[in-house]
Amino acid sequence: MASLKRRDTTLTRDGDQLIITPLGAGSEVGRSYVFMSFKDKNILFDCGIHPAYSGMAALPYFDEIDPSTIDVLLVTHFHLDHAASLPYFLEKTTFKGRVFMTHATKAVYKLILLDYVKVSKVSVEDMLFNNEQDINRSMEKIEVIDFHQTVEVNGIKFWCYTAGHVLGAAMFMVDIAGVRVLYTGDYSREEDRHLCAAELPQFSPDICIIESTYGVQLHQPRHVREKRFTDVIHSIVAGGGRVLIPAFALGRAQELLLILDEYWSNHPELHKIPIYYASPLAKKCMAVYQTYIRSMNERICAQYESSNPFEFKHIAPLNSIDNFADVGPCVVMASPGGLQSGTLAKTIISEPKEVTLMNGFTVPLQMSVHYILFPTHADYAQTSTFLKELMPPNIILVHGEATEMGRLKQKLVSELVDSNTKIITPKNCHSTEMNFVCEKMAKVLGRLAEKTPESGEPVSGILVKKGFTYQLMAPEDLHVFSQLSTANITQRITIPYSGAFGGIKHRLEQMYESVESSLDEETNVPVPCVHKCVTVKQDSENHVSMQWTADPINDMVSDSIVALILNISHDMPQVVADPEATKSEEESKKAEKVTNALLVSLFGDLKLGQDGKIVITLDGSVAYLDKETGDVQSEDKGLEERVKIAFRRIQSAVKPIPLSST
Repeated sequence: MASLKRRDTTLTRDGDQLIITPLGAGSEVGRSYVFMSFKDKNILFDCGIHPAYSGMAALPYFDEIDPSTIDVLLVTHFHLDHAASLPYFLEKTTFKGRVFMTHATKAVYKLILLDYVKVSKVSVEDMLFNNEQDINRSMEKIEVIDFHQTVEVNGIKFWCYTAGHVLGAAMFMVDIAGVRVLYTGDYSREEDRHLCAAELPQFSPDICIIESTYGVQLHQPRHVREKRFTDVIHSIVAGGGRVLIPAFALGRAQELLLILDEYWSNHPELHKIPIYYASPLAKKCMAVYQTYIRSMNERICAQYESSNPFEFKHIAPLNSIDNFADVGPCVVMASPGGLQSGTLAKTIISEPKEVTLMNGFTVPLQMSVHYILFPTHADYAQTSTFLKELMPPNIILVHGEATEMGRLKQKLVSELVDSNTKIITPKNCHSTEMNFVCEKMAKVLGRLAEKTPESGEPVSGILVKKGFTYQLMAPEDLHVFSQLSTANITQRITIPYSGAFGGIKHRLEQMYESVESSLDEETNVPVPCVHKCVTVKQDSENHVSMQWTADPINDMVSDSIVALILNISHDMPQVVADPEATKSEEESKKAEKVTNALLVSLFGDLKLGQDGKIVITLDGSVAYLDKETGDVQSEDKGLEERVKIAFRRIQSAVKPIPLSST
């Protein structure tokens, strides 16, 4: 396998700070909930409960963060310690972000949580969610993601890899501004009967947040534990005994059923001995396993071409104890709930010589207890090999008992001593802070990329930023490489001018280097065009107009031409008209009527005072407006200023611009 090139990550006191805080699974196993913040983007990994506690005590430390600031929540798999607090978090906090998990995880999530509500032995007050409606509402908010599918949310890019462990389990890689963080969740690098091994990402992350459940322990080889498992069962049933296998309904149960069904098929002498699995949940979830059979390993996919591997030939569901005929040797697989404290099974585990039954009688114990581990988590060999191939410069250990995690850290430090790798084991609510200096690079696209610029040669174009990526392109390519488009704004202005138009042409030719004649599109008459950008034409005896396409240079040219025309007008003899003589009485009344109407629309009903001033009443405050002078008087200075500004603007709108004289 080709080795991965380690990213050159610079950790300094300057730059952008990345913060990782376990709010669950920090030096403990259970309630996985890891918070990450970088460049004002906030991500959560997993949202589980602690199986050893009940009610609010089982939740992660939600109160350490503001849920409304979370952009994305990524759930790795369906186990309760990774997903069971999701309904509470989505429905009973201020979280407004988006939630993602794989298709298979979402399918099993609902079934396993409904079963959790059904079998939980806690009071109603301690229930985190009480009914199917709470779970269904959370289902509506969950979005699904395919393995290797890249999704971007508010500048946060993420994708996922197969994690092994259970059906649908995923490892998430998150990329923010070029800094990559891998969160493994629970993973296994060993392929079993139906699941693929966890993938090795093609990118080396800057930070790897990795589980440490088994610490420095090593697992037995798969074929060794499978042989031990089948040998023990064979010897017991061959001697007329019964076998009870405690296994959770999802994950290991399917693995053990596949082993038993194959073993029974290869041993005809066992065909008359029944195998039962006593779990309604396992029966429901079997349909999910059959649906997502293509996401399992090559062995299962190849077998599926000829027959469904989960349609067992020698195993039957046990719906109730009434259907169980205890008349001879058999194998029963059931939920391990019966092995909790206070049960007879809990007593039997210690293998005493005698046990006291529920009826009070003491009888000799005629059974044996065998411990055979079928782990779904990585052991030390898998973890160390995975990290050596991945070579992340920073490792954060989570989801492990504190002592075991400490041993794992020390052993990894000794093995990775030459790589200068930083290994951290944070506790719950303890933050790990790192600083990353991110280079800003722009990718040149389109016609700008057709020619390689010389060293030092400037490249001009439009810089488009999306999230934390930059692209440089020509304006003409904007609609091709982005969702943006370009448009030209044509500006037009009309200026009062009653002199000879030839005077303007003469001044333009004196002032500007380039004044050419071009045809007006509307009249098809030659008009002067200044610097090939601004055209000037005479609209009427009293007005000239200018037209140009807006941009910074053209706008400056047009501003200078406006100033030139106004100066020409200023130098010409002006005739000053007497407004009172030229304005008719009808126009004055019309202007007054418009003024009153606009004042009423702004301030409500108006009254005319005895002194001829208009009385304006608003929210208990009174203002007096003199329409002749525009003066306003009021004890409410805010109202006084509002009326004054409004009246001035109305006057400007209804009265013509007065002619000035020189």
